[in-house]
Amino acid sequence: MLLPLLILIPLLSGLITFAMTPKLATVTSFIGTILTLVVAVILYNYYTALPLTSTISYDHDWLPSLGARFSLQISSGVSLLMILLTAISFPLILANQFNKSVIKSNTFLGLILLAQSGLMGVFLSNDALLFYLFWELALIPVYFLSSMYGGEKRIAVTFKFFVYTFVGSLLMLVALLYIYSNTPAKSFDWLAFVSVANGFNIETQTWLFACLFIAFAIKMPILPFHTWQPDAYEQSATPVTIIMSALMVKMGLFAVLRWLLPIVPDASLKYMNLVIMLSVIGIVYASCMALVQTNIKRLIAYSSIAHVGLMCAALFSFEMLGAQGAGIQMFNHGINILGMWVIVSILENKLGTQDLRKMGGIAKLAPWFMIFLLLISLANIALPLTNGFVGEFIMFNGLFTAHSKYAMVFTIVAGIGVILAAVYSLRMIQQIAYGELKSETENFSDITWNEGLVLSIISVIIILLGVYPDLISRLLVIEKI
Repeated sequence: MLLPLLILIPLLSGLITFAMTPKLATVTSFIGTILTLVVAVILYNYYTALPLTSTISYDHDWLPSLGARFSLQISSGVSLLMILLTAISFPLILANQFNKSVIKSNTFLGLILLAQSGLMGVFLSNDALLFYLFWELALIPVYFLSSMYGGEKRIAVTFKFFVYTFVGSLLMLVALLYIYSNTPAKSFDWLAFVSVANGFNIETQTWLFACLFIAFAIKMPILPFHTWQPDAYEQSATPVTIIMSALMVKMGLFAVLRWLLPIVPDASLKYMNLVIMLSVIGIVYASCMALVQTNIKRLIAYSSIAHVGLMCAALFSFEMLGAQGAGIQMFNHGINILGMWVIVSILENKLGTQDLRKMGGIAKLAPWFMIFLLLISLANIALPLTNGFVGEFIMFNGLFTAHSKYAMVFTIVAGIGVILAAVYSLRMIQQIAYGELKSETENFSDITWNEGLVLSIISVIIILLGVYPDLISRLLVIEKI
């Protein structure tokens, strides 16, 4: 019964929040996210005590005439890590907003909680129709958040985001309905989908692969489906950007691992070189784009594209090490990019600009801010003893041993991204923290108590998982992933 609570708590909290006063909505929404986190921690403790091949399931009648059930399942460590990441992120997002005013804050907070409910459903669904429903439920609140809150160009950017994701959702729906129509019992069950789709010939698997992969690639996104992302990240309010960057891109990666690879394995193997090639080219392209950015939000956006490209390449290596490393990094990247966006929100709120050229000398005025900036930036480039190192190291091992004659070339090209990440990250630190004070930064004050609390929690997770990665890596042993 704990699994439905992960969906119901944020769903009900969000719906109630719409009808509340701003002050009461703030308290209610935060309590809802804390309760969700408590349930997720209980599930983590319960799951880690089970034998390696165990699952946690909830199954109930939903639409029996269509063969669809309200079926939820934690079947692997990856789904549990995504649930933990979602449960951890939302209280931190709301805590960072405590001293920031938002127009119609009850609507803002309600939509954020509905997005959390949808994300939980995506990571838990064991029924294809339910998975599709929650996929859309996670997206719809973000459309409204992006169009109602953000920069001057937010309407045009949100429309572009809508077109991309609508096309992807339509392609996914076509593929799911085709597989459903071929199941003997007309069922949306995950096992039924895997069983029937594995029996399709390579031509059928190929077009199904194309439909599903495009839908998931848009969400990650990887080259050439990435063009909506930098604009959306730049124009959206920072809490919305965090949801898209730390969590929604993981929907695509998770869907590849949970749905795409098991359902159409032959076509996935056939096109692995193409996908890995797109991913590693995207790593270098995004890293080069990050090098020339003067807007800090666009820099972080391109950085995120590069990181996701490496995770996608590792998943398509068809090596267990690649999948294990990607699972670990999906969690760690979510934590690190959450920290980076909190840093960006502090800069934007205090300076009123996203332009790196108008920043400088902040280390002299805000030592605590400087410490967090340095630690989170180094974690983002996978410095040893930070949480980003272990997953990235394992992913490169998986990519190097991939079932491809181009494995070494792919690994070398992807490695260029690591070097470039260090360059643009250290340059960003230099531009923000050092040099002469600018007119915009001369009155910069250090972080507030709630910003310090959020960044401290993130920093503890970074160091703890860097020193003791077994806390999450043990969830992804070969037998379980």
